[in-house]
Amino acid sequence: MTLRPNSRLSLNFTLNDSDLSLDIEARSSLLDMLRQQLRLTGTKKGCNQGACGACTVLVDGARVLACLTLAAQVDGRLVTTIEGIGTPDSLHPLQQAFITTDGFQCGYCTSGQICSAVGMLTEYASGTPSAVSEHLAASSTLSPAEIRERMSGNICRCGAYNGIIEAITSTAGASQ
Repeated sequence: MTLRPNSRLSLNFTLNDSDLSLDIEARSSLLDMLRQQLRLTGTKKGCNQGACGACTVLVDGARVLACLTLAAQVDGRLVTTIEGIGTPDSLHPLQQAFITTDGFQCGYCTSGQICSAVGMLTEYASGTPSAVSEHLAASSTLSPAEIRERMSGNICRCGAYNGIIEAITSTAGASQ
C-alpha cells in the first residue's frame, strides 16, 4: 500500500478508558495525535527521536515511545497517557510518591517517567529480566540498580534521579 502525503485513516481505540473513533493523517505519530488532535498535552515532545523518554505512554499496558509510534498502530488497542494514570483528586501511588520524594524539578520529564515506571513495574512483576537481573527469574526485591537499568530510557535533564528512584522504590515496596 502506498501512502499519499494527505492519506487519511480511521482509528478505533480506547484512550484512558474512553472508546474513541478518529480520522487521522496516515503518517501521524501517536505523540502528535495525542498532543495536536486530542489536546492531551501531558505527554511531552522532548527529542522527537526516541532518545529521552519524555513521550512515554502505555499501549496495552506496555511502555512505548509515542514519538516513534505511528498513530495507526494503536487501532483496536488500549492507550494510557499520564492523564489516565490518576486525577488531581485521586493520584496514582507513583504520582504521590513523586511529590513526596521530590522526584521532579521542572516536571517536563515527569509524565514520561511515571508512565514508564508504571510499565516497568508491570514488566518486573511478570518476570521480565533486565540487563542487571541476577537471575532470569524475577527476584523478590527490586533493587535501585534494577530500577536504574529499567528506567534508563527516560532522561531527567534536571537530575532528579535520586527522587525518581526513591519514588519508585517506595511505591514498589522495593529494597533500598
